[in-house]
Amino acid sequence: MSRRHKISLSEEELIAALGKREKIAAEALYDMYSASLFGVISRIVIDTATAEDVLQDTFVKIWNSFASYSADKGRLFTWMVNIARNLAIDKIRSKDFKNQNKNQELENNVTFIDEKRNTVYNPELLGIKDLVEKLKPEQKSILELVYFKGYTHVEAADELGIPLGTIKTRLRMAIVQLRKNFN
Repeated sequence: MSRRHKISLSEEELIAALGKREKIAAEALYDMYSASLFGVISRIVIDTATAEDVLQDTFVKIWNSFASYSADKGRLFTWMVNIARNLAIDKIRSKDFKNQNKNQELENNVTFIDEKRNTVYNPELLGIKDLVEKLKPEQKSILELVYFKGYTHVEAADELGIPLGTIKTRLRMAIVQLRKNFN
Protein backbone atom coordinates (compact mmCIF):
# COMPACT_ATOMS: atom_id res chain seq x y z
CA MET A 1 0.00 0.00 0.00
CA SER A 2 1.56 3.28 -1.04
CA ARG A 3 1.28 6.24 1.24
CA ARG A 4 0.53 9.55 -0.30
CA HIS A 5 2.27 12.64 0.95
CA LYS A 6 0.22 15.25 2.73
CA ILE A 7 -0.48 18.24 0.58
CA SER A 8 0.25 21.68 1.98
CA LEU A 9 -0.53 24.89 0.13
CA SER A 10 -0.29 28.49 1.20
CA GLU A 11 -3.61 30.07 2.09
CA GLU A 12 -3.58 32.08 -1.15
CA GLU A 13 -2.87 28.96 -3.24
CA LEU A 14 -5.62 27.05 -1.44
CA ILE A 15 -8.12 29.86 -1.96
CA ALA A 16 -7.26 30.02 -5.67
CA ALA A 17 -7.54 26.23 -6.06
CA LEU A 18 -10.86 26.14 -4.17
CA GLY A 19 -12.16 28.93 -6.38
CA LYS A 20 -11.31 26.84 -9.46
CA ARG A 21 -12.69 23.68 -7.77
CA GLU A 22 -9.47 21.78 -8.41
CA LYS A 23 -9.02 18.28 -6.99
CA ILE A 24 -5.81 19.29 -5.22
CA ALA A 25 -7.81 21.87 -3.25
CA ALA A 26 -10.04 19.20 -1.72
CA GLU A 27 -7.05 17.05 -0.80
CA ALA A 28 -5.10 19.99 0.63
CA LEU A 29 -8.15 21.17 2.55
CA TYR A 30 -8.46 17.79 4.23
CA ASP A 31 -4.72 17.33 4.85
CA MET A 32 -4.22 20.80 6.26
CA TYR A 33 -7.37 21.34 8.31
CA SER A 34 -9.09 18.05 9.17
CA ALA A 35 -7.40 17.66 12.56
CA SER A 36 -8.15 21.23 13.65
CA LEU A 37 -11.74 21.15 12.46
CA PHE A 38 -12.31 17.74 14.04
CA GLY A 39 -11.03 19.17 17.33
CA VAL A 40 -13.57 22.01 17.17
CA ILE A 41 -16.40 19.63 16.28
CA SER A 42 -15.53 17.00 18.88
CA ARG A 43 -15.67 19.57 21.67
CA ILE A 44 -19.32 20.11 20.75
CA VAL A 45 -20.34 16.64 19.53
CA ILE A 46 -18.96 14.14 22.04
CA ASP A 47 -19.73 10.96 20.05
CA THR A 48 -16.75 10.25 17.77
CA ALA A 49 -18.74 8.66 14.93
CA THR A 50 -21.18 11.58 14.86
CA ALA A 51 -18.30 14.07 15.01
CA GLU A 52 -16.71 12.34 12.00
CA ASP A 53 -20.00 12.67 10.12
CA VAL A 54 -20.15 16.37 10.97
CA LEU A 55 -16.54 16.76 9.76
CA GLN A 56 -17.49 15.22 6.44
CA ASP A 57 -20.54 17.50 6.21
CA THR A 58 -18.25 20.44 6.99
CA PHE A 59 -15.94 19.69 4.06
CA VAL A 60 -18.91 19.23 1.73
CA LYS A 61 -20.35 22.58 2.84
CA ILE A 62 -16.98 24.32 2.49
CA TRP A 63 -16.63 22.91 -1.03
CA ASN A 64 -20.19 23.72 -2.10
CA SER A 65 -20.43 27.18 -0.56
CA PHE A 66 -16.90 28.43 -1.21
CA ALA A 67 -18.28 31.15 -3.49
CA SER A 68 -19.67 32.86 -0.35
CA TYR A 69 -16.19 33.15 1.21
CA SER A 70 -14.71 36.61 1.18
CA ALA A 71 -11.09 37.24 2.13
CA ASP A 72 -12.12 40.81 3.03
CA LYS A 73 -14.23 39.47 5.91
CA GLY A 74 -11.56 37.25 7.47
CA ARG A 75 -9.15 34.37 7.10
CA LEU A 76 -10.13 31.14 5.38
CA PHE A 77 -9.53 29.12 8.57
CA THR A 78 -11.85 31.34 10.61
CA TRP A 79 -14.59 30.94 7.99
CA MET A 80 -14.15 27.14 8.01
CA VAL A 81 -14.17 26.96 11.83
CA ASN A 82 -17.45 28.87 11.86
CA ILE A 83 -18.95 26.39 9.39
CA ALA A 84 -17.73 23.42 11.46
CA ARG A 85 -18.97 24.96 14.70
CA ASN A 86 -22.38 25.82 13.28
CA LEU A 87 -22.86 22.36 11.77
CA ALA A 88 -21.86 20.73 15.07
CA ILE A 89 -24.32 22.89 17.01
CA ASP A 90 -27.04 22.19 14.44
CA LYS A 91 -26.35 18.47 14.84
CA ILE A 92 -26.72 18.37 18.61
CA ARG A 93 -29.85 20.51 18.41
CA SER A 94 -31.42 18.35 15.71
CA LYS A 95 -34.44 16.23 16.51
CA ASP A 96 -32.77 13.10 15.06
CA PHE A 97 -29.72 13.50 17.30
CA LYS A 98 -31.85 14.01 20.42
CA ASN A 99 -34.00 11.00 19.58
CA GLN A 100 -30.92 8.89 18.83
CA ASN A 101 -29.56 9.63 22.29
CA LYS A 102 -32.90 8.85 23.93
CA ASN A 103 -33.29 5.54 22.11
CA GLN A 104 -30.03 3.84 22.97
CA GLU A 105 -30.17 0.12 23.62
CA LEU A 106 -30.59 -0.76 27.27
CA GLU A 107 -27.66 -3.18 27.06
CA ASN A 108 -25.34 -0.38 25.88
CA ASN A 109 -26.32 1.89 28.75
CA VAL A 110 -25.90 -0.81 31.37
CA THR A 111 -22.48 -1.74 29.99
CA PHE A 112 -21.45 1.93 29.82
CA ILE A 113 -22.51 2.57 33.41
CA ASP A 114 -20.78 -0.60 34.61
CA GLU A 115 -17.55 0.38 32.85
CA LYS A 116 -17.58 3.95 34.20
CA ARG A 117 -18.35 2.94 37.77
CA ASN A 118 -16.38 -0.30 37.67
CA THR A 119 -19.35 -2.20 39.06
CA VAL A 120 -20.42 -5.79 38.87
CA TYR A 121 -23.98 -6.61 37.84
CA ASN A 122 -25.59 -8.89 40.38
CA PRO A 123 -29.36 -9.20 39.83
CA GLU A 124 -29.86 -11.29 42.99
CA LEU A 125 -28.84 -8.35 45.18
CA LEU A 126 -31.35 -6.09 43.49
CA GLY A 127 -34.20 -8.56 43.83
CA ILE A 128 -34.74 -8.54 40.09
CA LYS A 129 -34.81 -12.32 39.83
CA ASP A 130 -37.75 -12.36 42.24
CA LEU A 131 -39.56 -9.71 40.20
CA VAL A 132 -38.90 -11.63 36.98
CA GLU A 133 -40.49 -14.72 38.54
CA LYS A 134 -43.76 -12.77 38.79
CA LEU A 135 -43.86 -12.03 35.03
CA LYS A 136 -45.85 -13.97 32.46
CA PRO A 137 -43.95 -17.11 31.37
CA GLU A 138 -43.41 -15.84 27.79
CA GLN A 139 -41.92 -12.57 29.09
CA LYS A 140 -39.83 -14.34 31.72
CA SER A 141 -38.22 -16.73 29.22
CA ILE A 142 -37.22 -13.86 26.90
CA LEU A 143 -35.82 -11.75 29.76
CA GLU A 144 -33.77 -14.65 31.04
CA LEU A 145 -32.27 -15.30 27.61
CA VAL A 146 -31.54 -11.68 26.74
CA TYR A 147 -30.52 -10.16 30.07
CA PHE A 148 -29.30 -13.05 32.19
CA LYS A 149 -27.76 -15.30 29.55
CA GLY A 150 -26.56 -12.59 27.15
CA TYR A 151 -28.47 -13.66 24.03
CA THR A 152 -29.12 -11.12 21.29
CA HIS A 153 -32.73 -10.53 20.26
CA VAL A 154 -32.15 -12.55 17.08
CA GLU A 155 -30.61 -15.43 19.03
CA ALA A 156 -33.52 -15.40 21.48
CA ALA A 157 -36.00 -15.50 18.57
CA ASP A 158 -34.16 -18.49 17.08
CA GLU A 159 -33.95 -20.27 20.44
CA LEU A 160 -37.65 -19.82 21.21
CA GLY A 161 -38.81 -20.25 17.62
CA ILE A 162 -40.84 -17.04 17.54
CA PRO A 163 -40.60 -13.94 15.33
CA LEU A 164 -38.11 -11.20 16.19
CA GLY A 165 -40.90 -8.60 16.42
CA THR A 166 -42.69 -10.73 19.01
CA ILE A 167 -39.45 -10.98 21.02
CA LYS A 168 -39.05 -7.21 21.01
CA THR A 169 -42.71 -6.59 21.93
CA ARG A 170 -42.70 -9.08 24.80
CA LEU A 171 -39.36 -7.80 26.04
CA ARG A 172 -40.64 -4.23 26.00
CA MET A 173 -43.80 -5.23 27.88
CA ALA A 174 -41.70 -7.09 30.47
CA ILE A 175 -39.48 -4.06 31.00
CA VAL A 176 -42.54 -1.82 31.40
CA GLN A 177 -43.93 -4.29 33.95
CA LEU A 178 -40.64 -4.40 35.87
CA ARG A 179 -40.29 -0.63 35.76
CA LYS A 180 -43.59 -0.29 37.66
CA ASN A 181 -41.84 -1.86 40.66
CA PHE A 182 -39.21 0.88 40.75
CA ASN A 183 -41.37 3.97 40.20
